[in-house]
Amino acid sequence: MEGVQRPEDRPDIIESVFNMKLKELLEDICKHGIFGTVLAYIYVIEFQKRGLPHAHILLTLDSESKIRTKDDIDKFVSAELPDPCTDLRLFQIVTKCIHGPCGTININSPCMRDGQCCKSFPKQFKDDTEENVNGHPIYRRRATDPVQVGKYSINNRWVVPYNPWLLKKFNAHINVEVCASVKSVKYLYKYVYKGHATASVKIQKGALDHDEILSFVEADNISYSDIPQYYVFDKSTTNWKKRQRGGQNVIGKLPVVSILDTESYYLRMLLLRKSGAISFDDILTVNGLRCITLQQACQEYGLLRGDQQWHDTLNEDAQFQSPRQLRMLFAMICGYGKKWRMFQIYECSIKFHFVRTLCIVILSRLDLTMHLQMLRNCLHPTV
Repeated sequence: MEGVQRPEDRPDIIESVFNMKLKELLEDICKHGIFGTVLAYIYVIEFQKRGLPHAHILLTLDSESKIRTKDDIDKFVSAELPDPCTDLRLFQIVTKCIHGPCGTININSPCMRDGQCCKSFPKQFKDDTEENVNGHPIYRRRATDPVQVGKYSINNRWVVPYNPWLLKKFNAHINVEVCASVKSVKYLYKYVYKGHATASVKIQKGALDHDEILSFVEADNISYSDIPQYYVFDKSTTNWKKRQRGGQNVIGKLPVVSILDTESYYLRMLLLRKSGAISFDDILTVNGLRCITLQQACQEYGLLRGDQQWHDTLNEDAQFQSPRQLRMLFAMICGYGKKWRMFQIYECSIKFHFVRTLCIVILSRLDLTMHLQMLRNCLHPTV
């Protein structure tokens, strides 16, 4: 980095280093078996608000490698400050991965909700690890003399659980936790499969003169993405109820759906455009005629005329997908018989240095003349 640049100013460097470390980490876990024999693993990469990447990895170990006893847990996971006299480097890394601090010593910490830490810090001191408490172990956190970290004096109650070997090798914040019961499996899988955070934003030029209540009363229906603005989900009754306040601060969103999941893809397309639907019959009914499939309903609404749906898809994905993901998406769209013109429109997003591999994927969908011209452009680009 140069001058006063911060990490978020250089995503090219940050993401390259992150990708290298992630590959090395997965190799250590899956091939070298630092936790034992891995039967399966899944992971998802997320980006913080400033664009910094991090990964959530969920491992499934074989029966002989499963971490069951408190001795096994203590072998792989620590939640205590290391002794700086015996391992100064590890101590320096761990003290950079402390939670908060929050609570009464820092009430303005981002984790504070209604005066309490949403991550349940600071933890209680514990002389010995407890194996299973509500699906999670309670790690050993012995009472020791506090140490000074920045302007705060902290102890083991603020340490995020970690694996010493991984921290020393990667010099990074790596939180390691043990899933001690099937009770936590549903949450873990839901967490890693939740998808990227998305938002729909409306920008209006000039002064905003909008009466939400009047608009809601006058509107015959609302779209699916508008529901959180006017209603709130009650978990206790599993029902939606009318929102009493705060609707102006709510942004409704629908997860991005892969084009490979055709039914979900067309369902999302309908939900974003059709108002007042309260059932699948409503979604499938167009002008009094009930369609058989969601794709047919999209066709009846005119959503599939021309190439607009593909332009919408590429425009949306070009905002956050990597060039590799974009070229795979483009190749899939070519499978539906789309024109060469679409490649010319999105060539800047896909990037030239990926075109060579892209050619092989879409040759079968192009006529011979265009095939040869495309190959010439790939191998001998015009400067």
